[in-house]
Amino acid sequence: MKRTVRAKNAPQAKGPYSQAVVGAGLIFVSGQLPVDPRTGDFVQGDIAVQTRQTLENIAGILAAEGVGLDDVLKVTVFLRTLSDFSEMNRVYGEFFHQDPPARATVAVADLPLGALLEIEAIALANGAE
Repeated sequence: MKRTVRAKNAPQAKGPYSQAVVGAGLIFVSGQLPVDPRTGDFVQGDIAVQTRQTLENIAGILAAEGVGLDDVLKVTVFLRTLSDFSEMNRVYGEFFHQDPPARATVAVADLPLGALLEIEAIALANGAE
């Protein structure tokens, strides 16, 4: 069985997708952008500001399911330019201190809203091992 997640502490889906889907003991978090969930506005700023907001959005979705960033198994980061990798990586390390998840980082031609990055994640669901 699968069910969708509707977290209040993360941007609401603006299309035919869910913030996340839970199934098979996992939470699949859709790609998140640097959008302020309180206002729905795109967060202006450099890659550090955008990375921080995007990871806070993922944390908000996971919190709605009773788990946290420590439960993340895999992350995919989509960067508009690999020249932002070092700074993104520095901020990312603030969120994943110990035993970080597996990760892939890829450069893409463009992202919605002119974002500098988008991040998706897969995490253990509450009670899964």
